[in-house]
Amino acid sequence: MAVVVSIDAGTTGVRSFALDETGKQLALSYQEFTQHYPNPGWVEHDPTEIWNAVQFTLSELSGRVKEPIAAIGITNQRETVVAWNRKTSEPLCNAIVWQDLRTSDRCEQLLELGHLDQIRETTGLLLNPYFTATKIEWLLKNKVVEKNSDLAFGTIDSWLLWKLTDGSSYATDVSNASRTLLYDIKKNHWSSEVCELFGIPQSTLPEVLPSSGRFGTTSATTAVGAGIPISGIAGDQQSALFGQACLEPGMTKNTYGTGSFVLMNAGSQCPEPAEGLLTTVAWDLGNGPTYALEGSIFVTGAAIQWLRDGLGVISHASEISDLAKSVPDNGGVYFVPAFAGLGSPWWDTRARGTIIGITGGTERGHLARAVVEAMAFQTRDVVEAMSQAAGTSIGEMRVDGGASVMDLLLQIQANQLGVRVARPIITETTAQGAAMLAGLAEGVWSETGEIHSAWRLDKAFDPQGDRKAYDAEHERWLQALDRSKSWVS
Repeated sequence: MAVVVSIDAGTTGVRSFALDETGKQLALSYQEFTQHYPNPGWVEHDPTEIWNAVQFTLSELSGRVKEPIAAIGITNQRETVVAWNRKTSEPLCNAIVWQDLRTSDRCEQLLELGHLDQIRETTGLLLNPYFTATKIEWLLKNKVVEKNSDLAFGTIDSWLLWKLTDGSSYATDVSNASRTLLYDIKKNHWSSEVCELFGIPQSTLPEVLPSSGRFGTTSATTAVGAGIPISGIAGDQQSALFGQACLEPGMTKNTYGTGSFVLMNAGSQCPEPAEGLLTTVAWDLGNGPTYALEGSIFVTGAAIQWLRDGLGVISHASEISDLAKSVPDNGGVYFVPAFAGLGSPWWDTRARGTIIGITGGTERGHLARAVVEAMAFQTRDVVEAMSQAAGTSIGEMRVDGGASVMDLLLQIQANQLGVRVARPIITETTAQGAAMLAGLAEGVWSETGEIHSAWRLDKAFDPQGDRKAYDAEHERWLQALDRSKSWVS
């Protein structure tokens, strides 16, 4: 029985995940890593700590899986940038994380200078500190790193590929490249014009390859030993779209992670820019890119973490569902988790978190329920923008990620969307997608039809109750959201 391993390097931790050729999960290992907040609005990670977490989880996984590993796939938090020295393979500074807001003023300056149309048309993205380019520009302008022949920039996938191959492979895939604000998604190469705009030498950027195909092989220094092909790479949300078997245009998924990310398969033709949404490359299986429309919500699961670590309302994230169910409704409390501004479809970097409707009768349960409902409201906002852009309503939304285990959330989501919400048996579809991309390249699966067959439903949630009441709740949410906008002057 063939075994494929996926390394899922997320925002708060690393999962290493093994599955067999039937799509059955064999083993899973997880290790958290530290979040660094050196200044307000800044978020950083230690690249060495991430690499050590990869080594730890691979070592633990290899102790549980006795069969030979046929291939390794990598999926990762996107937009986060690592700078390292090619001679020493050592990072030059902490990674700047996708949530980081230090380049907000620079993005506004570029908007005022009229560069949005160029960026939108070339990259499918927006001028926002979320993306990688202004982070790299900041490192160069502030002399944190120096331009020289040994300088390498990369998203987390490139950093891990470099370390896994002991520096013999310096590459990324099209899905990650399409999130940097430097990649021409129509011509499928780094854009010399955009690189020049940000002052970034193309020589400091990795080679861009299809998402499914041989990137390199592991070196003897890795926890799984030498010679294992690394044959699949995709950004975490594109990987989840693939793992959810959303292989036909119009199929849609939502991942409830640190943030939430709604992606719709848009097919082989690059869509025109859509208001409030991103156009991105979903994957390339070696025969050209498949595109996706994306709505990026910055904070969903991170709000549960905030209830636990920031307020002490809960002791464990798993307590959120029971606490939210302890009250019949939100008690008039609405929570807008704009900790890092607002993403799709609003794109307001100066918005801040807001709680509206607190009274003397507000309980812990009302706050917990407002946090859960905020996940569903934000998703509805994105899906409505996406349906308008695509000119069609979605028929079903497939869901995954840590919070998708909450039946309460998924029922609220179905009620708000008015469509079926479907949860698969394996909710680690981010890791599953990268494994399947790698397995396709190495012949574990012969064609994408087998990916369809591997997807299995756990539970479906259909809309229930009074649609007018749900619309009224959503309208009150929008009023709360308006209060949060552009709070920072």
